[in-house]
Amino acid sequence: MTTALITGATAGIGAAFARRLAADGHDVVLVARDLKRLREQATELHDRHGVEAEVLSADLSAEEGIAAVEARLSDPRRPVDLLVNNAGFGNKGRFLDVSMADELKMLTVHCEAVLRLTSAAAAAMRERGRGGVVNVASVAAFVPRGTYGASKAWVVQFTQGAARDLAGSGVRLMALCPGFVRTEFHERAGMGTDNIPGWMWLDADKLVTAALADLARGRTLSVPDPRYKALMGVVKLAPRALLGGVSSKAGRKYGPQ
Repeated sequence: MTTALITGATAGIGAAFARRLAADGHDVVLVARDLKRLREQATELHDRHGVEAEVLSADLSAEEGIAAVEARLSDPRRPVDLLVNNAGFGNKGRFLDVSMADELKMLTVHCEAVLRLTSAAAAAMRERGRGGVVNVASVAAFVPRGTYGASKAWVVQFTQGAARDLAGSGVRLMALCPGFVRTEFHERAGMGTDNIPGWMWLDADKLVTAALADLARGRTLSVPDPRYKALMGVVKLAPRALLGGVSSKAGRKYGPQ
């Protein structure tokens, strides 16, 4: 039986990964800040699927939290076969309206934590000759849109570059780029969602199914829905100046900074 570690595991995409992987028979290590919710989730997954569900309370915006998860990923006595770097958040407001502390916190969670946890997991996986890492980014990575989009663009570029460097090692890396997903993301950031068109919403469980299928195929980038694949095709063809203006307006209306 293999083990998967999921950050941001108590809600949204992270919780969907935990449900699916546990249902498939994988033991899970659930990482988030809220210990009470982690324990409730672990009990439910263990009782429903008969898997081992370990909890690790960690704040990935803090050195202690990142270091704790690094140590768990590096433990040779309890190998982790799949890492899902899902933890993340959005800030409400335009550039310069968001505090520098919150901007730097976002970069710590979206970039530093992803770099360090991917490195810890991949090093151990390479020694064993097998393993996988899914780094959750966003379609916002492909449009010019503030710190959030920039941090997710870094996740995509880092993941695909690392995947090339580890080709042939048995370690697979993939950047997952979803669109809008019905989670707690927008509520936590204080963003309204009433103005987001219904067709833009994705189901977290279906998204995870598509992502795991793409990982199994060896893809390094997953945009797991035909609607968003089509949108990304348009993005690639649009002039950067025009795209920047459209992205800015859409971001203020629909998404985070």
